[in-house]
Amino acid sequence: MRVLITGAGGFVGPHVVTALKQVCDGDLHIISTSRRPDRGPSNGLEALDITDRDAVERAIRRHRPDCVVHLAGVAAPALAARQPEIAWRVNVQGSLNVASAIMKSAPDCWLIHAGSGLVYGDSAKGGHPLDETTVLSPVDDYGVTKASADLALGAMARRGLKCVRLRPFNHAGPGQTEAFVVSAFAMQVARIEAGLAEPVIRVGNLEAERDFLDVRDVAISYALVAQKAGLLETGTILNIASGKARPISDVLEGLLHLSKVSIKVEQDPARMRASDLPRIVGNAERAQQLLGWKPHYLFEQTLADVLADCRARTGTGAE
Repeated sequence: MRVLITGAGGFVGPHVVTALKQVCDGDLHIISTSRRPDRGPSNGLEALDITDRDAVERAIRRHRPDCVVHLAGVAAPALAARQPEIAWRVNVQGSLNVASAIMKSAPDCWLIHAGSGLVYGDSAKGGHPLDETTVLSPVDDYGVTKASADLALGAMARRGLKCVRLRPFNHAGPGQTEAFVVSAFAMQVARIEAGLAEPVIRVGNLEAERDFLDVRDVAISYALVAQKAGLLETGTILNIASGKARPISDVLEGLLHLSKVSIKVEQDPARMRASDLPRIVGNAERAQQLLGWKPHYLFEQTLADVLADCRARTGTGAE
């Protein structure tokens, strides 16, 4: 099986490569691509800018993949809010470029699209677990662009595109940037332990509840789709979620418990997000039924691994 990964140099990409090697039996050939391969965490990345339609068509025509795991995109809501025109160009037009190239040059190829649980937006206000039939009602530029790509690919599936649309909820793990809450807190702890910052963590809304996953569990879901794509109906939507909502305060408390030093917590008004929804939790029963997928990593293990990674990046190690 030939699998092409877009955005393979990002946070999720290396974990997906590992998951594919764990899950997929037989002959497996992975083509890892990135817009800036020189900035990737590993060697062997091929340059591919998904906003360049011609380049995408050439890549699909040259490699003739059996499956494309489409990870490339503007992944941070804060970045999408600052530069919405880039988010639209990458998350929407880039996804359409990939899908169109597949339909034109590799019609038997399956597209696995990395969407987001944030497409549900205001529908989460009811507080109940969100399943794949929940109305899409995104509240920010990131969610809107992800929802737009999701819906566009659904329409293309009706015209013959073979695709599966995944909607993963919040995921964290080693290698994530500080644009996300778990890694942001962990990096602050690591810097404080290293003596690079004062022993104070400044926080935003700690009461909001989110469905946290380990990135390695999310990566396994992509690999399982690649393995089982031929058994799925095109256009299938799958939530990837733990089914449990945790207050963000649990993240902070867990990391403080792992810290080697005493740290004070202060609320920072600049970190408060007006668009925060009180509770977002997903229902992933369909993924369990169709893929046999469920999360395996404990929340505490994820926090420990993220903190160890942040310590390594600050040069303090894990001792």
